[in-house]
Amino acid sequence: QVQLVESGGGWVQPGGSLRLSCAASGSFASMNTMGWYRQSPGKHRELVALEPSDDNIYYLESVKGRFTISRDNAKNTVYLQMTSLKSEDTAVYYCNAVVSYNDRDIPPGVYWGQGTQVTVSS
Repeated sequence: QVQLVESGGGWVQPGGSLRLSCAASGSFASMNTMGWYRQSPGKHRELVALEPSDDNIYYLESVKGRFTISRDNAKNTVYLQMTSLKSEDTAVYYCNAVVSYNDRDIPPGVYWGQGTQVTVSS
């Protein structure tokens, strides 16, 4: 089993910055794709940023140039640096990870964090 623990959410004024962290723990061989999603009330969950193992990084159009995803494989941690935050960035942010196991007969597993609230308001 794999656990994803997020931290770093909170309240910030428009134009401010926050950094989210997601640490993976448990029994797995490697992290493949890691990403951040968000969901605001009444809306579907949307992909914000994705970092596959091949470095072909994806960003939601509305966050390009403001958000940066990065990972520290030694710490099994992925980060989302958010700058120039806007009120429309307010949402619960979820970490997602696809991991591989030592036993190659077991298919990759997909896991979600518990979510962390980001509120951008004055």
